[in-house]
Amino acid sequence: MAVITRFAPSPTGYLHLGHAYSALFAYKAAKESGGQFILRMEDVDSDRCTPDFENGIYEDLSWLGLSWEEPVRKQSEHLDDYKAALSKLAEQDLLYPCFCSRKDIREEIKRSGAAPHGPEGHIYPGTCKMLTEEQREEKIIAGIPYAFRLDMDKALTLLKTPLYWNDRGKGPQKATPEIVGDAVLARKEVSTSYHLSVTLDDNWQGITLVTRGEDLFYATHVHRLLQELLGLKVPDYHHHKLILDKNGERFAKRNQSVTLKHLREVEQKTPQDIMDMVGIYL
Repeated sequence: MAVITRFAPSPTGYLHLGHAYSALFAYKAAKESGGQFILRMEDVDSDRCTPDFENGIYEDLSWLGLSWEEPVRKQSEHLDDYKAALSKLAEQDLLYPCFCSRKDIREEIKRSGAAPHGPEGHIYPGTCKMLTEEQREEKIIAGIPYAFRLDMDKALTLLKTPLYWNDRGKGPQKATPEIVGDAVLARKEVSTSYHLSVTLDDNWQGITLVTRGEDLFYATHVHRLLQELLGLKVPDYHHHKLILDKNGERFAKRNQSVTLKHLREVEQKTPQDIMDMVGIYL
């Protein structure tokens, strides 16, 4: 069966080998099935996303030999769409404002000594869920930054049956989104977060096979819940392995991984060299 896959980078830096693996993996899955490969820009972070990085993504992917459907969807051009979906969740009383900074959360966990624990560490202890409407209003009027979190307990009460998804690498999966806790779905200044926008975009763009790194496996539990709450289609998933550097750490922008631009322009690598390095061939 022909599949529709996507590669959805954030233009906050140049692509590295981890990106190359992910893009090649999705592209190969689409083309071998006679399907489509879609490119999407997750560019809602206006402080860090730049046109130079976006153009660099196009250049790197073209150099690798990849082509994609046009036009490229840019999330920054669809913020009203995400806001509308967020309003649907708010109408179900599934959102609450959270005023906690990362530091606040760490301190609350330290004080309690018994914060909820998920597969990736401590999860949000629900501090702001306990605030009264008056307390929330006071903080908003005071100008304290806040995010909108999904009230996981309330959301789970709306489910009539257990949720599942098909993972082509791991087999049928039962969704247990409670292990992630009250996920952030938007912020005051931006009407979406990764969890919300990626779930909506995959539905709107007709993605039938979501391919992404295994580091995002637990996020899929939340995405499956959002699909149910918002009446969205459920694609297949394949959480592929991560490409690690010589120190055994995954390639990432934050650790200044060697970029494809550097490999191409400075080290004079070829697209074939990159495929040899990541182990995927077109």
